[in-house]
Amino acid sequence: MRSLRDWGMLLTKGFAMGAADIVPGVSGGTIAFITGIYDELLSTIAGLRLQMARELFSDGLRAVWDRYNLTFLAVLASGVVLGFASLAGILEFLLHNYPVELRGFFFGLVTASVPLIARSVKNWGVSRIIALTLGFAFAFAITSLPPLVQTASPLFLFLCGAIAISAMILPGISGSFIMIILGAYTTMITALHSWDLIKIFSFMGGAGSGIILFSKFLNKLIKTHKDLTFAVLTGFMLGAVKMIWPWKENLKELFKHSDGEIEWLTRNIIPQVSTEELLIVIGCGVVGAGFVLVLDRFSKNK
Repeated sequence: MRSLRDWGMLLTKGFAMGAADIVPGVSGGTIAFITGIYDELLSTIAGLRLQMARELFSDGLRAVWDRYNLTFLAVLASGVVLGFASLAGILEFLLHNYPVELRGFFFGLVTASVPLIARSVKNWGVSRIIALTLGFAFAFAITSLPPLVQTASPLFLFLCGAIAISAMILPGISGSFIMIILGAYTTMITALHSWDLIKIFSFMGGAGSGIILFSKFLNKLIKTHKDLTFAVLTGFMLGAVKMIWPWKENLKELFKHSDGEIEWLTRNIIPQVSTEELLIVIGCGVVGAGFVLVLDRFSKNK
């Protein structure tokens, strides 16, 4: 039985998940994992089913609400929405004005998260190493793709929501990565900042559909092949780290969004900066890594 303080912490964890999912390179699933709520989140979502509507009439709202752990979902989802809505403008500002420092922070955060995922694999045999390698290769290839689509129609955003949310609940795969590849990232950041409800609800509709279907598959996969699954997820994280390497160079303009935002093809570069600038970015990375370690320690203590 959770106390009021526990529910407050759950709301905060949801807030952190929502904030993380806005930033390319960070997965809300990673935050859920290192804060100790991943198993409950996945099993709760996977347990939702169509027969809930029938049970409402036969058993009543209270019984159904408790049976499907809906208080947990409602509080966590509220935190995620708050994280999205309240930090979209701030992160948009940071991405435009302090991109290197922001990527430095999340580079440290994601890098420190890799061993936390890897320790979930109990036996690192040959099959697990192969699974890790395949996960690494897949994530490396996916995050090397340029944005592919240049539209912001409601149907397209619905599909983006379904695909991106599947990535968001995976530790190591950022839904923002997928949205960048699909060409919907800037569109949705702007929509959140300006409260474009048509675009927001189109995306949320797809996300709601996608998360229920994908979570059932993932929950079953973890229960039957846990070591292999987490070995693949570890590879995902390692392969995706390059996306948030702090220093990048714009190679060419790919296209311009309707709001004037330019989508660039970029590549990672070795920094040619002053010692002071280098230390600032390294410091941001240390803070990100420290944030993960504190969350992990708190989760263990709980």
